[in-house]
Amino acid sequence: MLLRLVAAFLFCGLATVASAQQEGVGWKTGREAAEIERKITALIGRMTLEEKVGQLHLSGRGEGFDINQVKAGRMGAVMNFVVPAEVRQVQEAVRQSRLKIPLIIGLDAVHGFSTYFPLPLGQASSWNPQLIEQAAYWTGREARAAGVNWTFAPMVDISRDPRWGRVLEGAGEDAYLASVIAAARTRGYQRGGVAASVKHFVGYGAAEGGRDYNSTWIPTSQLHDLFLPPFKAAFDTGAMTAMAAFNALNGMPATAHRGMLTDLLRGKWGFRGFVTSDFGSITELRLHGIAKDDAEAARKALLAGIDMDMMGDVYHKHLAGEVKAGRVPVKALDEAVRRVLRVKYHLGLFERQDVDVAAAPSLMQTEEARKVARQAAREGVILLRNDKQTLPIAPAVKSVAVIGAMAVPEDERVWTDPAGLGRRVVQPLPDALREQLPSDVTVTYEPAFTKACGTEFKDKDAALKAAAAADLVVTMLGEDCEFMGEGASRTNLSLPGVQQELLEALVATGKPVVLVLATARPLVLSWADKHVAAIVQTFHGGTEGRAAIAEVLAGKVNPAGRTPMSFPRSVGQIPVYYDQLPTGRPQKIRQRYESIYMDEANEALYPFGFGLSYSRFAYANPRVTNARVPFNGATEIAVDVTNQGDRDGQEVVQLYIRQPVAERSRPLRLLKGFEKIALKAGETRTVRFKLEGKALGGHDDDGRYQLDPGIVEVYLGGSSLASVRTQFELAKP
Repeated sequence: MLLRLVAAFLFCGLATVASAQQEGVGWKTGREAAEIERKITALIGRMTLEEKVGQLHLSGRGEGFDINQVKAGRMGAVMNFVVPAEVRQVQEAVRQSRLKIPLIIGLDAVHGFSTYFPLPLGQASSWNPQLIEQAAYWTGREARAAGVNWTFAPMVDISRDPRWGRVLEGAGEDAYLASVIAAARTRGYQRGGVAASVKHFVGYGAAEGGRDYNSTWIPTSQLHDLFLPPFKAAFDTGAMTAMAAFNALNGMPATAHRGMLTDLLRGKWGFRGFVTSDFGSITELRLHGIAKDDAEAARKALLAGIDMDMMGDVYHKHLAGEVKAGRVPVKALDEAVRRVLRVKYHLGLFERQDVDVAAAPSLMQTEEARKVARQAAREGVILLRNDKQTLPIAPAVKSVAVIGAMAVPEDERVWTDPAGLGRRVVQPLPDALREQLPSDVTVTYEPAFTKACGTEFKDKDAALKAAAAADLVVTMLGEDCEFMGEGASRTNLSLPGVQQELLEALVATGKPVVLVLATARPLVLSWADKHVAAIVQTFHGGTEGRAAIAEVLAGKVNPAGRTPMSFPRSVGQIPVYYDQLPTGRPQKIRQRYESIYMDEANEALYPFGFGLSYSRFAYANPRVTNARVPFNGATEIAVDVTNQGDRDGQEVVQLYIRQPVAERSRPLRLLKGFEKIALKAGETRTVRFKLEGKALGGHDDDGRYQLDPGIVEVYLGGSSLASVRTQFELAKP
């Protein structure tokens, strides 16, 4: 029954998104686009040098913000204004400027504005692009209601190193999954009324050693096969802006990388929008060692293709002087200004009214938005381990001890959002469990720690006493506070603080322990995998996260999340990912002279695409319609999937390919399709995928795309370990 309701909800949700298309933003075409270009040309002709530079200046709310620069026409964009009344003030200040060019108003609306959805990595765990699009839509819609018209998202960086703290903002390790999600999030944001900014262009997620802001070294073939596809997918979907990365790519800082920003992005891909720097990254060109001062940094950034200076004050102070000195051509400045104005016109900012301060609160945390947040939280829950069917909580369990301050975090129980637009209530996990479990089940709670960070104990003995008295222990642990996000790279991927100590003590009580994780990345869970009864992984579920966890634990929702990143057995395995290339010494019997570790297995603890269910799914009868597929042709792949369990459930049907013989080594597995389906208990459904020959190639060392004839193996199943197999021949036309 629940799955039928879920399906109905998703249908209604998509209808809601479709009906709201008139609210959306995007590129105009035809005569309308041509007329905009004429308007831009005329407007640039009226602008002074200082006003042109002003359009490339992005400043932010807080100390040092000068609203007089807005009134003087010396600012093109602002950021971090979230209170509608304050947004209204800067909009009114624009009308005191000579040309009255509207501001673009930006914000890191990464996974919510007033209603919060799971972290992007948690949304990726749902493997449900339609649901992810809805989450972005409601984020954009709420942000727009507060006066924001530009979001610094989606982040589409591929990362295979969970030591990097910002993996939480992306979609994981795989180019295909990340590309589908990048397109979905871009559509959602822009349908919601805010321009997307695709970031970080490019290679930021491959920081050497997982250390934030560090250099990246990416071969050309890998750059085109792995790191660039999600960006291309977002731009093909209509993303209106881009953000350059902090890192140096193969020795050239991304903020000054003309080969990427101009030759590829604008030249080869035809991108028409503008590119912003990241926070202060233009002045950082000095620290990268390619500019002797801020004036040179400004010149190199603009000529490379950076149109807007975010919070660096470098263009504002130095660009006019560089133009006057002849070091920056007026034409280059005008083109950057044109790109900024183009986005403003296509966003409709010249016609859009100021934010409606009075109406904004009623547009926050609507019932529809919270429904999407709940469903996103449900579908992002990953069941990693379920020994002896500990979950769902059995009828014989009459007492549950919930342990861990993260289950009832003090700063999330009830708080006011930054815009002051209403109270966001987060249901504590113990309360949510009491609501979901039978009335005769007793639920007790002990925080154990002083804060959700888990860095110090509050009362360890009380927690252990509660655990010992219960039939089942549910402990919610993970990463919070300073352990996640930007600037939070880690070399130790165990539970932070004293959380591991508590977990081991809870297991020592002899009671079955369910470990519920709320983390920002995959952790090393090797000890837990051997000792706890069940592991439930979430990537911080947002406003409705704990309520969704309770539904899963109680069996009201059948878990269907799948890993978007491989979970390492130890930090020494990193980088660990599923689509590795074959070696000349593959692992066979673990003899010394094979490509193995002496002290650890090669395989991930939990592979990419993995997740358990309360149901069992079987795959059979794989088949292809065309046994010989020309480069310019296609074939259909079909497989029968059966729910062999006694519960309705969702399965993520995944399709992987391998070309065992080609001109260059090709990955052992490569995701090329997936579909999330709902199956009733005992139901069988045929799932079909279309594979195009032209999509089965790869790039060479010069960045040229090539297809090779030969056998293509196809693997179908519920993870990257899929074993049901068929094949076809890829042939020259």
